[in-house]
Amino acid sequence: MQIGFFDSGIGGLTVLAEAIRRMPDKDFIYMADTLHVPYGTKAQEDVRAYIFESVASMMDLGIDALVIACNTATSIAIADLRERYSLPIVGMEPAVKPAVEMNMATGKRVLVFATPLTLQLPKYYALVSRVDEKGIVDSLPLPELVHYCEALQFDQAVMADYFYGKLAGFDLEQYGIVVLGCTHYPFYKDILRSILPPHIEIVDGNVGTVKRLSALVSRYGLTGGNGRVRFMCTGNEPAYMDKMQTALAMLLNK
Repeated sequence: MQIGFFDSGIGGLTVLAEAIRRMPDKDFIYMADTLHVPYGTKAQEDVRAYIFESVASMMDLGIDALVIACNTATSIAIADLRERYSLPIVGMEPAVKPAVEMNMATGKRVLVFATPLTLQLPKYYALVSRVDEKGIVDSLPLPELVHYCEALQFDQAVMADYFYGKLAGFDLEQYGIVVLGCTHYPFYKDILRSILPPHIEIVDGNVGTVKRLSALVSRYGLTGGNGRVRFMCTGNEPAYMDKMQTALAMLLNK
């Protein structure tokens, strides 16, 4: 039994790491679309075509379940993928609903970090409209952050300067939660914790996504596995395979 994980790059490894912790006996195939990363600054129709091409390649490998470990890709293609394929498919969405619920009693605002494309898509607007009755959700596009992550740029000083610049126009005392709305962004949780006021919580959708995956694996009776992880990328780059292994090990050792 194999569970496929798909993302444009290494961001989905933050979700895969959570899945390995929760289901250590399962086998995973991780596909990164290195030919087209990042998705968040590209045209919607182009990204949709990239997603379907990569997922078709994964289906040829005989995966039994699929996680679209990318908020942008989920918004663009999850409904059509579920129509085309009969296996369990789990997607991502920014954790806006739990963030709003957590902030109900505090009166604080919610700040969502995401890619420009995610923030432009109707699915995001529908999500916010559905759960944000009091108008407490603000959004901040971070188009450069995926590039930094893909370059394994985790230098504290460099990234702190980047976040300080992006947050300069915000009164952070008004906010209670920051939502990481891209799977690349949890790589920067520790840096964000060091620069955000201590009262601000940082949330993402990874745990909820993996709980959903685990429930579906049980429901469909998907058994077997040896705890193996196989990496693939559309560019067939050995150096990128090494990068994915390094990044996953970093996440699992935290």
